[in-house]
Amino acid sequence: MSRIGYKEIDLPKGVEVSQDGNVVTVKGPKGTLSREISPLIKMTIADNVVKFDRDEDTNKLKMIHGTTRANINNMVEGVVNGYKKVLKLVGVGYRAQFKGQKLILTVGYSNPVEIDKPDDIDIKVPDNTTIELSSINKEHLGDFAAQVRSVRSPEPYKGKGIRYENEHIIRKEGKTGK
Repeated sequence: MSRIGYKEIDLPKGVEVSQDGNVVTVKGPKGTLSREISPLIKMTIADNVVKFDRDEDTNKLKMIHGTTRANINNMVEGVVNGYKKVLKLVGVGYRAQFKGQKLILTVGYSNPVEIDKPDDIDIKVPDNTTIELSSINKEHLGDFAAQVRSVRSPEPYKGKGIRYENEHIIRKEGKTGK
């Protein structure tokens, strides 16, 4: 059984964590993040260490305990280092462009697909087949990366589509004609 909820979070230099009721705010060199936590979890901040505790040992409360600790740890990591995801476009004629506030994907449909850029995510397109996404919010970054990937998910026969940088696509054999 995981005991991740009881692990302490050591705050790096320049990071402040504050709690106002159920809302936790984390301020750091890259920005500010806030999130609402469950009132059943008690959070204490002392000497640049954040600790979490619960009153009961029900399964639901154990899950909330570990998830809360992981979410706050991700917020601290985000305001210090930030997060980055890289997407690759694989396929003949597949390309990406970033113009203004729109990501334009040409991935085999009759018209290009345009996706609006969220406020808290930075998009870079170093070459036609690479998209670099970065943000301090891990949750929003993962959601947006999944949205971009879902425009043309990788297919198992030729491997064409939008995939994460280190993603391995399990290929199928297809018809052999015998």
